[in-house]
Amino acid sequence: MSSLSRDDVANLARLARIQMSEEELVSLSHEFTVILDAVARVQEVASADVEPTSHPLPLRNVFRPDVVLPSLSTSEALSGAPAQEESRFRVPQILGEE
Repeated sequence: MSSLSRDDVANLARLARIQMSEEELVSLSHEFTVILDAVARVQEVASADVEPTSHPLPLRNVFRPDVVLPSLSTSEALSGAPAQEESRFRVPQILGEE
């Protein structure tokens, strides 16, 4: 059984620059003990033949070939624009010149 004493928790709080009351220090020392015991139980179950994973299912990227397909020409894309300038959409300025 692993445990952290009240003084261990106080030292951790000091390192993290967290002010804690005496009541919080005692309470957290019990909570940390429960957490450490849970981690110790998990470590008991893990064996050398089980590969460590970060996810229960295998993760893989799905790629598709990058194929160039016909698309709109500049004039076709701008044909429905209310305003255009230098082969681009013209939009109202929303920010100042600064």
